[in-house]
Amino acid sequence: MIVVLLAVLVIAIYYFGTRNHDYWAKRNVKHDPPVFLFGNNYKGFVGQQSITQVANDLYNRFPNEKVVGFYRGSTPELYIRDPDIIRDVLNTDFAYFYSRGFGRDPKVEPLSANLFSAEGDLWKLLRQRITPAFTTAKLKAMFPLVVRSAERLQGVARDVAVRSDACDVRELMARYTTEFIGACGFGVDADSLGNENSAFRNIGRMIFATPLPIIIKQMLYQLFPPIRSFLHVGNPKLREEIFELVKTIRENRQCKPSGRHDFIDLLLELETKGKIVGESVEHRNADGTPLIVDMEMDVKMMAAQVFVFFGAGFETSSSATSFLLHQLAYNPEIQAKIQSEIDEVLQKYDNKLCYDAVAEMTLLGMAFKEGMRMFPSLGVLNRVCARTYTFPQLGLTIDPGVKIVIPVEALQNDEKYFDNPREFRPERFTPEEIQKRHKYVYLPFGDGPRACIGLRLGEMQSLAGLAAVLQQCCVSPVGRDPACAAAQFPLERCSGCPGGIATQTHQQTIKN
Repeated sequence: MIVVLLAVLVIAIYYFGTRNHDYWAKRNVKHDPPVFLFGNNYKGFVGQQSITQVANDLYNRFPNEKVVGFYRGSTPELYIRDPDIIRDVLNTDFAYFYSRGFGRDPKVEPLSANLFSAEGDLWKLLRQRITPAFTTAKLKAMFPLVVRSAERLQGVARDVAVRSDACDVRELMARYTTEFIGACGFGVDADSLGNENSAFRNIGRMIFATPLPIIIKQMLYQLFPPIRSFLHVGNPKLREEIFELVKTIRENRQCKPSGRHDFIDLLLELETKGKIVGESVEHRNADGTPLIVDMEMDVKMMAAQVFVFFGAGFETSSSATSFLLHQLAYNPEIQAKIQSEIDEVLQKYDNKLCYDAVAEMTLLGMAFKEGMRMFPSLGVLNRVCARTYTFPQLGLTIDPGVKIVIPVEALQNDEKYFDNPREFRPERFTPEEIQKRHKYVYLPFGDGPRACIGLRLGEMQSLAGLAAVLQQCCVSPVGRDPACAAAQFPLERCSGCPGGIATQTHQQTIKN
């Protein structure tokens, strides 16, 4: 009996480990030969490569293909290399690809009910109601909170420069971003710039920490789809922290907007409006018209939105701003031009940061976009086919459940679209140069109905922080190694130096 059970178990494991491994061969899609259980993703499962590195490697090994097949375990995925097909997936034929495919169940993992991870009707209703929070008028009303955080950042950077200390700008910009999220998201003083171990900063670290038990659960989640409903890959401690934070702020505001114009106010406004009602993207009536669906903005739903506001806003902006400072440290002539622009613009506004001043810093904005091109915060975009679809350019038909991967970082560093892509060159983003390029080879914030809803807010707070630092300081490398992307050395700016760049003699004066 035991032998029979073992035999059945081995057969079942073999079946689930190989069941779809002929999917791409049947459709004449080029791919690497899959191996038992892991498919093509062995390096990803064991941590030798990140998701982005896997995508970059696949993209570069099939330079003549428009699409490439891949197996994540036994699940078939299609990597899209052609910008016209990417346009169809993200925009033209969005009705077939509205899902990101993370597969989380909000009933089991409540924080997964956020706008980024939500699927189908839940996503559509959330997007419909949250979008008005990011209008130009709302962003302008929020900007004084951004300025307060940027001024604190400026003070910390100046203090470091005067002390001549080395500074990890990745950590510095993470603390600034956390400060901003505390003010603009929750209306609280996060004190992240004054205290590197503040409660808010620790939440930020917790969001992106991946303990070994969670790594194992994530691997099992991908390898064995039938057991997914039994695996809770979220962090219970993080969930408790977020719920408690939202509950406390909500009670302090007596369950109604406070007039601070922050993200919590928006969610409280949604709660007071009652049910969110809209047309379904998943279900149809007998006559083909969409069903009408609804949802409540309760405390759990608020906590999920707060979680993604915190996580997405923190990680994307801090990585983008610190990478740009890294590039400027190794390109001092570009840094000098940006600083001159900042000085010139701020003179028109009494040397005070404001919404209109940041909007006029065009060279800084171009440099920010170039940094995001070289090192996008999200290296890939994910979608899932919702119903049978045929790619018109290929005559290729795929089934519901097939995952689509768009290798953003690989596209944005392809010399076919960007000459000498590893060279930092902000002028790639003049209006004339942008017009020359295919729109769908630059996608750091995605595109289409599921593009990043906080794009303008993220850019606004990132540019404000960068302007605040560069108005007072220069950045230069701690050592000679260009591969060191984290550590920079901020130097106090000297008005007597050309372009505001500290000379070597001035550096020695500060260091002494």
